[in-house]
Amino acid sequence: MAREKTTLAIIGVGLIGGSLGLCLKDKLGDDIYITGLCRSQASMDKAMELGAVDFASPDVKAVVEQADIIFLSPPVLQIVPMVEKILPYLKKGAIITDAGSTKQYIWEHLQKILPPDIYYIAGHPMTGREKSGVTAAKKDLFVGKAYVIVEDTGAPPEAHAKLMALLKHTGANFTTLDIAKHDRCASVISHVPHVAAAALVTLLNQSGGDMESCIKLIGGGFKDTTRIASSNADMWADICMTNGKAIAANLRTLQEIIGSVITACENQDRQAVYDYFTASKKRRDALLENAQNKFDPN
Repeated sequence: MAREKTTLAIIGVGLIGGSLGLCLKDKLGDDIYITGLCRSQASMDKAMELGAVDFASPDVKAVVEQADIIFLSPPVLQIVPMVEKILPYLKKGAIITDAGSTKQYIWEHLQKILPPDIYYIAGHPMTGREKSGVTAAKKDLFVGKAYVIVEDTGAPPEAHAKLMALLKHTGANFTTLDIAKHDRCASVISHVPHVAAAALVTLLNQSGGDMESCIKLIGGGFKDTTRIASSNADMWADICMTNGKAIAANLRTLQEIIGSVITACENQDRQAVYDYFTASKKRRDALLENAQNKFDPN
């Protein structure tokens, strides 16, 4: 007896959407049919060439009308307008999920427009690379990485079961959080580190007459701590606009932490500086021992 074929529509076949497509085609082959929508025809052609989707089109109706599950992976501020665009073409019982890095903003808007027979299950695969676009996609991008599923958006158990039966093929470590806690935790573990990495690059840019000499000294430490500053600026601007309260609060806390180090350095308080580095080393080393169960900050 043949298994029922699932139809998946990926809106935004870039790094995340493309990696999901590559993974599921690799695992399920002809048991899944994947349609895709990209920003440009060139991207759609590349997505088909790489095998991330079976069919790509700029026609939204053609992409989503037969979809059992719709996976949204554009920048956060484009998710709600995209849902408004695709809603007229979705079949009854369709499941909408997403890869948005912030959840509260999206759900506040979607709950006002979703009909009772279309279900939204918020998701956030906490993985990525400093590169973007479908050419950066990898079929094993999700393996071992945290993948948050938010369960308080009113979708029935059978919808959750159907989505998870598909997503389990990613090899991700799934965890559940409520929406508010997700946004607070994502700010600490992902959003603020991106702001900080960009700040370090900005510091280099503002080093004035020392810049050329500083550049000659760049090594692994600078490259490692600033790697994520090469991420997509459009995506990160949207994240800051949709999780601004949590990001600002945690940046102020970070500012206080840096301020205490500044004071210790100015006062030549070696013990305070030593304690600062010792505490952070112990905490990071402890986290790495259980890395498979922790959020990946990429």
